[in-house]
Amino acid sequence: MSLKLNVIVAACDNMGIGYKNALPWKLRKEMAYFARMTTFSENPGSSKKNVVLMGRRTWESIPEKFRPLKNRVNIVLSRGTLKETPSNVSTFKSWDEAIQNLSTSERQSEIDKVWVIGGCELFKMAMESSLCYRIYLTRIMQSFECDVFLPEFEKEKFQLVNDENVSQELQEEDGIQYRFEVYERLE
Repeated sequence: MSLKLNVIVAACDNMGIGYKNALPWKLRKEMAYFARMTTFSENPGSSKKNVVLMGRRTWESIPEKFRPLKNRVNIVLSRGTLKETPSNVSTFKSWDEAIQNLSTSERQSEIDKVWVIGGCELFKMAMESSLCYRIYLTRIMQSFECDVFLPEFEKEKFQLVNDENVSQELQEEDGIQYRFEVYERLE
């Protein structure tokens, strides 16, 4: 089985994804969707877990009480050393090193899905990689002040698909509308 990467990200109208190392919006149901998707297994009862792959700043943006993200294998990429990394969190110095580790047959037997959860650099590497299988994009239909933006992905290499685990309905929370979109790489 070859490694498949899934990107999961929320972006507002201007494709902003963050502001001052935090989310520019507070959407509880959207966060619950993120948690459900990144922990969900196609094989209930299996001992396999999903991986959440993130950069150092994304790791640091997660409130301490929620780190590491539970019921998932947390992998953090950092060129330096992380302060107080729990023993159950793997760290790698580079994208290639992490992908190489995730591609080993030993790792493949332990993991179900790999979710790239940020930040910007990792999203770019994942979306440009031939290993990128799907992009789960929450389109927030409003503008927010942002200082980090989602890199463009080659839309002609992906098609919008339906995922039975993802609602097609327009969502609304605290007066903010958003929609879940799933893009799958064309063969």
